[in-house]
Amino acid sequence: MLSAQNVNNFDGLARAAKHFTLPADHAGVSFKPAHFDDIKSSDHSVGWFEVHAENYMMDGGPMRRQLQFLRESYPVSCHGVGLSIGSHEPLDQDHLARVARLVEWLEPAIFSEHLAWSSHGGNFFNDLLPLPYTRQTLERVANHIDEIQERLSRPILLENPSSYVWFSESDMSEAEFLASMVAQTGCALLLDINNVYVSYTNQGLQPADFLDSLPFEAVDQIHLAGHFVDHGPHGEPLLIDSHNAKVSDAVWDLYEQTIFQYGPIPTLIEWDGDLPEFSVLAAEAAQADRRTHSLKPKVRYVAG
Repeated sequence: MLSAQNVNNFDGLARAAKHFTLPADHAGVSFKPAHFDDIKSSDHSVGWFEVHAENYMMDGGPMRRQLQFLRESYPVSCHGVGLSIGSHEPLDQDHLARVARLVEWLEPAIFSEHLAWSSHGGNFFNDLLPLPYTRQTLERVANHIDEIQERLSRPILLENPSSYVWFSESDMSEAEFLASMVAQTGCALLLDINNVYVSYTNQGLQPADFLDSLPFEAVDQIHLAGHFVDHGPHGEPLLIDSHNAKVSDAVWDLYEQTIFQYGPIPTLIEWDGDLPEFSVLAAEAAQADRRTHSLKPKVRYVAG
């Protein structure tokens, strides 16, 4: 298994190749092609952009030309959704090769994926499905992370999932699982605070307790997004991670607590559905900046 020390051996090479690092004091937003003209022409303060890897695996075309402009003009992070790191099956080598080619060309400040599974038996599910937190799961996930990091020649970030079920066979907490995963592989964490709020609120638990137990020295990026409130079979509120709304007040509060305690961390506003004007995303990013600057947090570092 690849150790954290071995990851550090190629970490410097990966970082030296990057065009930019991600600023911790200016939030980024998800890049959508519909916003490209506004990004080029408007005077905005968005610090960086994130793209989904699977949208840019072609060799050319207008979307790759837009991405070429982004990589030359802004810091960029690359976020994968299809490697199915938690799957019982081996990684899809064709998909991993496509990811590797994109990362080699794009040279993103960060490449991240999800702690989830999305394929089985040759079938791909358009969802990010949760895992039981067991020793067996940890070994499988760690092996897949090692394989990806070796192929990409860089450490990757893993995002905590939004979960609507808990597994009785789990023999460790989510925070314990993440800490062990980081220790065994040398990967880092992408902390999605909306996912934390959705998952733990639905279970009647305190999101802040989870945040207090995380290894924050490994958190290199934060995601903020919106959710909506549905209802369960008995009429109880059920929060759904939707990425189609503004960040809620409760999630902003958790974000402020996090930044105040641990210092600024590169932060992204995610928005994937019911896409508004670019100015709405830029305003959400500006709000993250205002909250960060007003807290006078501890000095941390700029990820990348």
